[in-house]
Amino acid sequence: MPSRILNLHLVSDSTGETLNSIARATLARFPDPHVVHHRWSLVRSHLQLEQVLEGIKAEPGPVMFTLVDRSLRHALEEVCQRIGVPCLSVLDPVMELLQSQIGQQAREKRAAQYVLDADYFRRIDAMHYVLAHDDGQGVAGIAEADCVLVGVSRSSKTPTCFYLANRGIKAANVPIVPTSPLPPELENPPCPVIGLTIATDALIDIRRHRLKIIGSGGVRQDTNDYVDFEAVKAEIQAARRLCTSRGWPVIDVTRRSIEETAATVLQLMEAWHARRSLGASQGPKPGMIGA
Repeated sequence: MPSRILNLHLVSDSTGETLNSIARATLARFPDPHVVHHRWSLVRSHLQLEQVLEGIKAEPGPVMFTLVDRSLRHALEEVCQRIGVPCLSVLDPVMELLQSQIGQQAREKRAAQYVLDADYFRRIDAMHYVLAHDDGQGVAGIAEADCVLVGVSRSSKTPTCFYLANRGIKAANVPIVPTSPLPPELENPPCPVIGLTIATDALIDIRRHRLKIIGSGGVRQDTNDYVDFEAVKAEIQAARRLCTSRGWPVIDVTRRSIEETAATVLQLMEAWHARRSLGASQGPKPGMIGA
């Protein structure tokens, strides 16, 4: 018997991305949640809040909010208490913890994470870099990269690079193509080089789906090798041997989300820089990081 439908109201004075991320992360822990999301973003006036309150009254359910304006917070909490729905300011516990440890009061500032500061422009610059250095383009620019991802075709290099760019990381993407040499810029790379690998069956499924989307005319002529099991298996093995011979760590992305892969890339980058800064003659032996 299915559980009742839950109305979840997400109220923010900014884009609502923080609330969306928290809700998505927590609801993922439930096997089959029947939740209807009501997203109320850019709520910055009492007139806008009135519309939100009408929506909550019409479809009651728990409220999660990130509102900086004290009068808006008070009005929202007051109505929620009156109609008997739980209401939670999701950032308050974290804010109180940090204020007690830092010894300062946080500024009352909307969307502080979206200000046009140096970090913002660093992310934009990284996005431009990824666009210019995707799939082996602009290999001369590898000297400016923060990291390089290598791997066979369709092994999640491009989406991982774009995710990293949103963290301000300039990630170049270099495909490992059978019978084609790697660019000479990778002989002595100035940044971490990380390989991505994937299970043969999973890669074939992705490539077949790709073929259906773009049509056979848009794929290299050896289409059979592109999806043939033995050929793909040999391609993956050759790519892994190449990474091992170069001392590059390899991440198995078969059962990983893009976010998990990117998080592992960041960890490997930190380890690479830590070894460099310590001047260690020998770091941990590279190997495949499993799913």
